[in-house]
Amino acid sequence: MPQPRGVAETEKPKIKLYNASWCWYCQRVREKLDELHLPYDVIEVPIRHSARKEVIAVSGQPEVPVLVDGDTVLDDDDVIIPYLERTYGMKG
Repeated sequence: MPQPRGVAETEKPKIKLYNASWCWYCQRVREKLDELHLPYDVIEVPIRHSARKEVIAVSGQPEVPVLVDGDTVLDDDDVIIPYLERTYGMKG
């Protein structure tokens, strides 16, 4: 079940992050989302790649992190982080 992060309960985040809690690459993306104060849902994925049906359906592959922002689907932290900075800017 998705867990809202950094968002009021009545507001629905448009960003989804497919995540593994032990994944350092996922942690980098979570830290950037938090730094930019962006609301997002975290979807924790199974450890086994073969069980990651939703990730595969969304991105065409089983690896995480996968970020879904509306119609945009990105599947690498080195792509996701620059996208977030470009799209939502560095606040401060």
